[in-house]
Amino acid sequence: TILPSMKVSEFSYELPEELIAHYPADARTSSRLLCLNSVSGEMAHKYFTDLLNYLRPNDLLVFNNTKVIPARFFGEKETGGKIEILVERIMLDNCLLAQIKASKSPKIGSKLFFYAKNTDQPEDSLVATVLDLEEGFFKIQFGSEISLSQSLFPHGYMPLPPYIRRQEEALDLNRYQTIYATKEGAVAAPTAGLHFDRSLISNLLGNGINTAFLTLHVGAGTFQPVRVKNLEEHRMHREFIELDASVCNKVEQCKEKGGRVIAVGTTSVRCLESAAEDGKLKATQKETAIFIYPGYKFQIVDAMITNFHLPESTLLMLVSAFSSKKVILDAYQEAIRKRYRFFSYGDAMFIF
Repeated sequence: TILPSMKVSEFSYELPEELIAHYPADARTSSRLLCLNSVSGEMAHKYFTDLLNYLRPNDLLVFNNTKVIPARFFGEKETGGKIEILVERIMLDNCLLAQIKASKSPKIGSKLFFYAKNTDQPEDSLVATVLDLEEGFFKIQFGSEISLSQSLFPHGYMPLPPYIRRQEEALDLNRYQTIYATKEGAVAAPTAGLHFDRSLISNLLGNGINTAFLTLHVGAGTFQPVRVKNLEEHRMHREFIELDASVCNKVEQCKEKGGRVIAVGTTSVRCLESAAEDGKLKATQKETAIFIYPGYKFQIVDAMITNFHLPESTLLMLVSAFSSKKVILDAYQEAIRKRYRFFSYGDAMFIF
């Protein structure tokens, strides 16, 4: 049962500023790994490559293959006022949902002019019309002759999270993207996957561990703070998910053979649980606004790999639902004591 009295403030913790990772580790797999037994709270301090010692033949690792688009743009309104645009998600008919920072919000029906990358000059072909305001985001539309991936995205910047206080650098184009990212559409990386390199994945396969890929396009809403006091009043942002029949078959075979379904990242967790009905996974392509917090009964996921999440965030609530609030917050305190690196470019946990 969902506990009705849970307060957002119960998921708070104090993080020393210097533990926020502003850059990735030297090598993807060299980050640390806190291995946590979700029931007993027992912890072991390892490195990411030690994950192999915790996995067993017939386990299934489920990855999110979404690809981060260069989703931050600069430009101006018809009036000449400067704007910064962060794409929230791609929609049909060459439309985007976006946050727009400006001294005054653009008017519905007005035009926006996008700058060419590394300039403050409008790129002639990149003009969009403001159609609407939806859920606090502007819906904007480009002409049908414009290919977003070929004409627009080359002028965008990697949308580093707001707590990484620096400009995009060349290394981010590679490191803020998983090595298996294939489906364009995310505006934030599924960060648990950033720790895998080709050699680790090939070692997994060599050890009889299976892999499957699904898609959840992470939206900018993932960084929005929870603005209510009580958990059950929070409304999650919507995100597109896609999961095909092959993933369902692999999950079923994994369960039949006594393996564990291990979600790589909270996005994979949300996708799998959104696609499950009565404990059975169904192929799907839809938007999800699933909100997982303590009291939730997991239907598919048996273990997860995840980074360390912000205080009072829905992601911290999700991992707490998988274990307990006390076990997770105790583990976070231990990680702080041991100087783990936090958030998107930080270290990871394996919760089983």
